[in-house]
Amino acid sequence: MLKGFFHVPKAVNEPVKSYAPNSPEKAAVQAAYTTMWNSQIDVPLYIGSEEIKTGNTKNITAPHDHQHVVGKYHLAEKQHIEKAIANALEARTKWANMAWEQRAAIFLKAAELIAGPYRARINAATMIGQSKNIHQAEIDSSCELIDFLRYNVEFMTQIYNDQPKSDSTVWNRVEYRPLEGFVYAITPFNFTAIAANLPASAAMMGNVVVWKPSDSQVFSAKIIIDVFKEAGVPDGVINVVFGDALMITDTVLASRDFAGIHFTGSTHVFKDIWAKIGANIHNYKTYPRIVGETGGKDFIIAHPSANVKQVVTGITRGAFEFQGQKCSAASRAYIPQSLWPAVKEQLIADVKSMKMGSPEDFGNFITAVIHEGSFDKLASYIDQAKKDADAEIIVGGNYDKSVGYFIEPTVIVTTNPKYTTMETELFGPVITLYVYEDAKWEETLELVDTTSEYALTGAVFSQDRYAIEVATTKLQNAAGNFYINDKPTGAVVGMQPFGGARASGTNDKAGSALNLLRWASPRTIKETFVTPEDYRYPFLG
Repeated sequence: MLKGFFHVPKAVNEPVKSYAPNSPEKAAVQAAYTTMWNSQIDVPLYIGSEEIKTGNTKNITAPHDHQHVVGKYHLAEKQHIEKAIANALEARTKWANMAWEQRAAIFLKAAELIAGPYRARINAATMIGQSKNIHQAEIDSSCELIDFLRYNVEFMTQIYNDQPKSDSTVWNRVEYRPLEGFVYAITPFNFTAIAANLPASAAMMGNVVVWKPSDSQVFSAKIIIDVFKEAGVPDGVINVVFGDALMITDTVLASRDFAGIHFTGSTHVFKDIWAKIGANIHNYKTYPRIVGETGGKDFIIAHPSANVKQVVTGITRGAFEFQGQKCSAASRAYIPQSLWPAVKEQLIADVKSMKMGSPEDFGNFITAVIHEGSFDKLASYIDQAKKDADAEIIVGGNYDKSVGYFIEPTVIVTTNPKYTTMETELFGPVITLYVYEDAKWEETLELVDTTSEYALTGAVFSQDRYAIEVATTKLQNAAGNFYINDKPTGAVVGMQPFGGARASGTNDKAGSALNLLRWASPRTIKETFVTPEDYRYPFLG
């Protein structure tokens, strides 16, 4: 496209609603919660124009009340995955050739549907299916998703506006084509916004998608599908399948038309997928784009000059919001000896003040972890910490799965900086602290950098600008998102593009034009106005 030829609305970040007592938004989401809690939804496969019910189903339950069934979803067989691929490829030509502003209009409409008539429903679905409290649901399934859709349109126009130089003799232009084939989107349970953005960002750039949501996120995924359909995403552009992850992935990766994967999930799974793509590389039409955001062992380090209340708030919010089930959640912290007594006292008091229970009660800060497998893993590490001589649980440490998968916010203090919970990603409300000697600031920074295989997020708290500069330099490769005097969670679309390196992913920065560029295959076109008709150059005489 020509630079400046089109104008699109300037993206703005969606304001976060308060859900204060007696507010209209609180009443709306409580009503939606009650209705959906008593529903029995039946979620089919969405392949082309068909809604396929295979009859092989699994129940959808709430993590905070795991015996309560709110619906069921249908599982695909291999033939359904092959059909989804065929439908995507059939839809590709028309979708890829659609004018980009028409595609943009669809996703801008989707943003406004979520901001308005679907807001209470998508928040309630996230609260029920993923056990997020109302604030966590609001900043995720409403605000961040709206921001992704709005900003991606703006990023897309920036990309299309980026054109090469021309002169009076030649017109050069770049055409940003979609990938030749289809994109496979694998999305996690922990963010409704990520679940929508991974297929939508690829589709916005003209690609067609086979999308496999997490089994633990189907309830809110259904709302995303409803929004996309109402917004006008054509049949076959985003095909949605559920079922055995290994079977689905193997079927997708066996296709000659596989052109890329947009993934958020575990490091181990992503590495396995990468290996399979490598093994199949001779089969593909094109080299697939591999984009993934995986695990994290995210840190907080406090300098002796840090403000104690700020450090404690960074720990409690960073580690325990959404039960620590954020890729960016703080799970290890380094506290100087001089601050430790005050940090310990405030931290214990804050954690003890946190209420835990169903997200239906807006007074609960902590709810349940996502499923029994996660619960059992976390409980085993907590039990081990109770036994180990080099670890002490100073607050929390209890758990109960009789009704829901509830793990108390737990703080472990260790004398061993390489203790297992300082290195292992747990993905739950457990943080491990190591107390260091004040004089060993730079040594401790080196420890932070070398302890974990991950490099997703991290935070430094300090009032000393020299110390901040040293930390920023020494931890250059330790985190793709680095925070100064703030918790390491809460990246905002358009403000803090998100992603990490090392074992944390390909660092393709969701929430920026960098990510969208991965879903385009540029073609350079040179048009010469007066074409030479003789091969001879002047130097030949």
